[in-house]
Amino acid sequence: MYKMIAIDLDGTLLTDELTVTTDTMTAIRESMEHGVVVTIATGRMYPSAQRIALELGLDAPMITYQGAMIKSATSGEVLRERVVPFEIAQKCIHLAAEKQMHIQVYQDDVLYSAVDNEQVRAYSKEVGVGYEIEPDLLKLAKNGFMKLLFIDEPEALAPVQEELQAVLGDEACIEKSKLRYLEVTHPEANKGSALKFLAEHLGIDSSEVIGIGDNHNDTDLVKAAGFGIAMGNAVDELKELADYTSLSNNEEGVLHVLNKFILEPRTAAVDSGQ
Repeated sequence: MYKMIAIDLDGTLLTDELTVTTDTMTAIRESMEHGVVVTIATGRMYPSAQRIALELGLDAPMITYQGAMIKSATSGEVLRERVVPFEIAQKCIHLAAEKQMHIQVYQDDVLYSAVDNEQVRAYSKEVGVGYEIEPDLLKLAKNGFMKLLFIDEPEALAPVQEELQAVLGDEACIEKSKLRYLEVTHPEANKGSALKFLAEHLGIDSSEVIGIGDNHNDTDLVKAAGFGIAMGNAVDELKELADYTSLSNNEEGVLHVLNKFILEPRTAAVDSGQ
């Protein structure tokens, strides 16, 4: 019996309309009633994830900022935090300026951009959070960022990702979370390491954990879970390493997983008197 499930948000739990279906909400709550820990593992900032967690009634600590922060949706208690040091942030900010590419940063649960442009406005609307303008991002960098996010077209991001990986190596975690999003976090800030930490904190063995996602930044999540699941709409690379492929996010793929691997086995166990 699986005791914990960690679910990505965009492209996984959320439909393309950024909603959670009623049946999926019901299945999540039923799973929790059976004692299963249901949590979110997202690249989104904490305030954005918290809003969804509270709507679902989740009470477990959440994995946010790609794993840089594990924080309770209800109490606000921080269990783990990994910030990007100044030297890494400085290199990213300088590279963004050189490439004339939008970059935004996250500090103290606030989203900052150096300029008020189309990219940050669209992002703010999509995830339901506000933002602040700070022309001097390097000034903020001295106190560390939870993550930095480059936003541009895929063909523009590809060479930037290669350059960052060549320059930073294992000093940072550099991952695509969407076609137009390239994220930079602390090297220990990925969904996989965060999932392992949280499971251990809760006294749950990794073999009893399900991890489900759809994109490149979910690779470590799927690998770290005892049972890793890719959505039907997931990138091919994730499907290849996953233990199982579900339906797409628009076909209630998370609901399918909850029913097949959590709720139905428990119902069968009750019926058999176990």
